[in-house]
Amino acid sequence: MQLVVATAVSGVLMWASFPPLDLGFLVFVAPAPFLWSLRRARSPREAGWLGFLFGVVFWGAMLSWIFVLGAVAWFPLTAAMGGYAALYALVMYLARNWSPWRWWVMAVGAWAAWEFTRARWPFGGFPWGSAGYPVGTLAWPRGAAQWIGPTGWGVVVVAFAAGLVLATEEEGDRRWVEFGAGVVLALTVLGAIWGPSAGGKPVQVAIIQGNSPCPRVHCADEKKIIYENHLRLTRTLVGAPAGGEDVDLVVWAEDSFGGAFNPTFNTEVAAQMAVEAMRLEAYLIAGGTRPAGPGFFDNYNVLFSPEGTIVGEYLKTHPVPFGEYVPFRRLLRFIPELAAVPNDMVRGPGPVVWPIDVDGQTVVLGSVISFEGAFVRRVRATVNAGARILVVATNEGSFGRGSASDQLIGMVRMIAASVGVDMAHAAVTGKSVLIGADGSVGEATELFEEAVLTGVIREQRSPRTFYTITGDWLQLIAMTAALLLAIASRTTARDFKIRPERRRD
Repeated sequence: MQLVVATAVSGVLMWASFPPLDLGFLVFVAPAPFLWSLRRARSPREAGWLGFLFGVVFWGAMLSWIFVLGAVAWFPLTAAMGGYAALYALVMYLARNWSPWRWWVMAVGAWAAWEFTRARWPFGGFPWGSAGYPVGTLAWPRGAAQWIGPTGWGVVVVAFAAGLVLATEEEGDRRWVEFGAGVVLALTVLGAIWGPSAGGKPVQVAIIQGNSPCPRVHCADEKKIIYENHLRLTRTLVGAPAGGEDVDLVVWAEDSFGGAFNPTFNTEVAAQMAVEAMRLEAYLIAGGTRPAGPGFFDNYNVLFSPEGTIVGEYLKTHPVPFGEYVPFRRLLRFIPELAAVPNDMVRGPGPVVWPIDVDGQTVVLGSVISFEGAFVRRVRATVNAGARILVVATNEGSFGRGSASDQLIGMVRMIAASVGVDMAHAAVTGKSVLIGADGSVGEATELFEEAVLTGVIREQRSPRTFYTITGDWLQLIAMTAALLLAIASRTTARDFKIRPERRRD
């Protein structure tokens, strides 16, 4: 019973590290009770069930906002997360009797491999709940993300938590918790002194949050009303040409237009959007969907110039499984709820960036759409393609008043600090906010609010961050160390005919 309680407590602490509670500091101790339990598991079955329990408690609570879509959405995803945790638990069961340093390396490296794999497989991955993201709530540690990224902070978090477990043993080995604490302190000091900053040309941004008349349930003329809301709110901007506030970039979020109200094939809509860009002498980026042949659709952003011409488009590259496409559609056609996703999204070819003119200077704009904003590798790719400011366009009209929007913003702010780029996070029904290159967030709009949010983001003038260039280097090192240790331990055990879990050194 002790092991079950400790594992459940660990899951609750992990949940509390993320929104809605957002107590990010808890993440440094949250994995410890779970790891403590795994060192005491008496059988593979017990270890597997403890892992599954941890996953279900943590992700089941964290992803409660998905339940508004029905149990058919929440149960499989929560079970999959529990399955991943169970696999980690089985690996740690095999290592439970290893020497402290070997167990510590495996605890950290196997967790790194778990998060690396989970962010990529299946169906492109699901990075929600990764251990490095809650560090984004802490300003000084967040500054160090420019060198190690959220994945690197995940490694450090688990290293510290695993060290705590070893320090509580009967003959406690405090070296590993002291080492972990030293790394945390060093990164915190470095992040405080040399925090990332864009520091370049200021860009005046106006985010238009048009809301929906019937989020989640949908209704007649919803696309029309959403588009007209965005157009009406944009018309409230006065702009410098008429003696008002200067605006360089107007942002409409994902699904701010669609259906018949689409600038791609509706010339009247295209003309209305072009008129606003010309009136404000500003660029206008807006997101929506359009048919792309029988059974398919595009999710894309379109950019208008201050002259009213279309500069270009970005097509979303990473669709939401079971939300924007259905894997194994024919095999799963017996599930009636999947009829709500009748078409599959066409994946775009990759990052697109646009040089825009701001007061005679060129600033390079990039964008990602909704789900992509949770994947640091997608944002890195856009920054490596040349983006120096970024728009994250999302909708979030399907998830009610849960913490989905806050959780995405929490991930985006950590990613912003990792790549050192200012971002405009724009939503239709979620929360919109401007995010600095250091991960700081400004005033946010409310859920399901019609609002115009204005402010300044700055071009990234400094060189790309170390993490932008190198990627998940610390995570890969931790994974490689655990793999080499597992191979070495297996070889040694075979040579001496000793079962790996009974070997001590």
